[in-house]
Amino acid sequence: MIHRLIGGFAAVLLLLAACGEASTPPAGSGPSPTETAADFPVTIETSSGSVRIDERPTRIVSLSPTATEMLFAIGAGDQVAAVDDQSNYPDDAPMTKLSGYEPNVEAIASYEPDLVVYATEPGDLGSSLEGLGITTLFQPAAATLKDVYGQIEQLGLATGNADRARQLVDRMKSDIESITDGVGKARGLTFYHELDDTYYSVTSSTFIGQLYSLVGLENIADEAKGAGGGYPQLSAEYIIQADPDLIFLADTKCCGQSARTVAKRPGWDRMTAVRDGNVIPLDDDVASRWGPRVVDYLRRIAAAVERVEQGMAA
Repeated sequence: MIHRLIGGFAAVLLLLAACGEASTPPAGSGPSPTETAADFPVTIETSSGSVRIDERPTRIVSLSPTATEMLFAIGAGDQVAAVDDQSNYPDDAPMTKLSGYEPNVEAIASYEPDLVVYATEPGDLGSSLEGLGITTLFQPAAATLKDVYGQIEQLGLATGNADRARQLVDRMKSDIESITDGVGKARGLTFYHELDDTYYSVTSSTFIGQLYSLVGLENIADEAKGAGGGYPQLSAEYIIQADPDLIFLADTKCCGQSARTVAKRPGWDRMTAVRDGNVIPLDDDVASRWGPRVVDYLRRIAAAVERVEQGMAA
C-alpha cells in the first residue's frame, strides 16, 4: 500500500500543441484548450509521445482512480466501460477486478476499449495495448496543482468534453483561492502527515505537502532523515520531539488509525496535537489522489488550521 502511494506521486505530464488539430497546452500552463471539444481527430503530445484519438471514445477503461474521478467530473462517465479495482468513486463507476498495478492485458482488452487511461507504467503496458490497436493515455501522478488542471483539460479534449473540463478547472481554481484567502496563513503552526502506521510521511516537495503549504503550515518531515526522497519514514521519537500542532491521519482506512489510537501510542498523549484535540482523520482515498476532490482535502486542512488559530486567540 505505502509503496504504491509513494511510487504514484512522482512525474509530471506535459501537454503540447499539435499542428493542425485540436490540442492541449503543457500541463497546467498557458491557456485552456480551445473550444473544439467535438472535433476529432485530436492529437495530444505527452512526455511518452503523441497520442492520436480519431473518434470520440465510447468505451474507456480507466486504470487510475484519479482519472476515473476526473472523467466522471467532466461529464464523460457515460463513456466509461470499466474501471480498475481501486476506482471506488463515484459510486456509479463501473468497478471491475482489473488492476492498475498488476494489469492483465488480455483482461483489459476483453472490455473492447477504444481508450485506456492509466497512471502507472508496470512493464510494457502501454506498448502491449497499442500492439492490440488500443489507444492509451498515460497520466502519471501530478506534481503540482497545475498538473492536475492540465490532466483534467487533457481528458476533456480526449473525450470531447473540453468545455466541461475547463469549467471544472475554473471552479477548482476559484474554490482553492477562496479557501486559502479565507484561512490566511498559519503563523508558525507545524503538522505531521501520516501515510501509514509505520510513520511514513510526506515533505513539502510532494504534491500532498504543497497543499499544506498553501495555508502556511510548517512540515516537521522536511528536516527528517530521508526527506530528500519526499516520503521519509519518521520515528515515533522524532515525531514526539517535533511536537506538531496538528496531526493529519491518511491511514484511517488502510490501518484503522484515529485520534483514539494515536493517543494510546506511548508518549503521544503528551503531544500538543493530541492534548488539544487536533488529530485530524482524513479519507485515505482523497488524500492519495490528485483529482477534483483535492478541493475537499484543502478545505479540511483549512478548517483544522482555523480551529487551532481560534483556540489560540481565545
